[in-house]
Amino acid sequence: MHLASLSPVSPHPLAQYGWDEDWEAEFAAHAGQGLLPGRVVRVDRGQCDVVTADGAVRADTAFVTPHDPLRVVCTGDWAAVEPAGNPRYVRTYLPRRTAFVRSASSKRSEGQILAANVDYAVVAVSLAVELDLGRVERFLALAWESGAQPVVVLTKADLVPDAATLAHLVQDVETTAPGVPVLSVSSHADDGLDVLAAVLSGGTSVLLGQSGAGKSTLANALLGEDVMDVRAARDVDGKGRHTTTTRNLLVLPGGGVLIDTPGLRGVGLWDAESGVGQVFAEIEELAAGCRFHDCAHVAEPGCAVLDALDSGTLPERRLDSYRKLLRENQRIVAKTDARLRAEIRRDWKRKNAEGRAAMEAKRSGRYPH
Repeated sequence: MHLASLSPVSPHPLAQYGWDEDWEAEFAAHAGQGLLPGRVVRVDRGQCDVVTADGAVRADTAFVTPHDPLRVVCTGDWAAVEPAGNPRYVRTYLPRRTAFVRSASSKRSEGQILAANVDYAVVAVSLAVELDLGRVERFLALAWESGAQPVVVLTKADLVPDAATLAHLVQDVETTAPGVPVLSVSSHADDGLDVLAAVLSGGTSVLLGQSGAGKSTLANALLGEDVMDVRAARDVDGKGRHTTTTRNLLVLPGGGVLIDTPGLRGVGLWDAESGVGQVFAEIEELAAGCRFHDCAHVAEPGCAVLDALDSGTLPERRLDSYRKLLRENQRIVAKTDARLRAEIRRDWKRKNAEGRAAMEAKRSGRYPH
């Protein structure tokens, strides 16, 4: 046997960015056309920075600018780039494994893609202010819908010196986030970062949260250097100015890559019904036991959800949040589909009428609850 055959195979230059055999197979047809694979690490005004096996290049996205805003090039995409040219162009990108989408902040019925090909959606929540569990649920619905695994990170844990209080806060979030890891970290005290780094080392992560949630500080701690600009949050509400203005993809020293995003003031749902269902898994499970398959959980007889509410096993806050996010999601979906909008309107009228009739029947004693 030749000694050369025992030498290790050199890893692909893009392996640290998430390149694997499946991506290579997907790219084969583009390689045959002489195009280069690369990962988009930043998008800015119709151009993007793409890291290729030959190094980072600046490329124009004019050839991939469709009318659908969900199909524009975004951070995390695997792009097919021209090997040369001034300017260079991105000719296309590979089909996305996952996509994190929210409703655009404008009043138009459009979605906005924040990141693509993400394995972990890290929701940063500051412990410097009172926990907003409803906002956590909203972020989690978008995360589940994207196809990524959500992870909740409670930042600034050093501001909660009492261990019992911190454990109680973690438990509150765990109850709100079934099936989701919940970690408390302190970037300043270097506490909990090793556990988080180990979780994120296996893929691509996107860092999400409000302004002032400590995302940039957390990103710097994970990267081991001050890459992201950091500004102090206001004491009164924990909010800060947007220190990150674009989405940037960065290689973590312990493995994996991290996409940092600007602080999100508005987190609107975008066709996230299944994501909402996963956040409120216990309500969906209860609903399977309702007498009517289309039960609205308002006043219907034999409603397992209302029974759980009456018995105290289901907190009223959870049911209110569930209803709110479902209504919001239905409105967004209906805006983009006139036929569905008409169906929803008829469905609402029917359920309202049935709910009123059921309530009257319940009051008169004709139906046992």
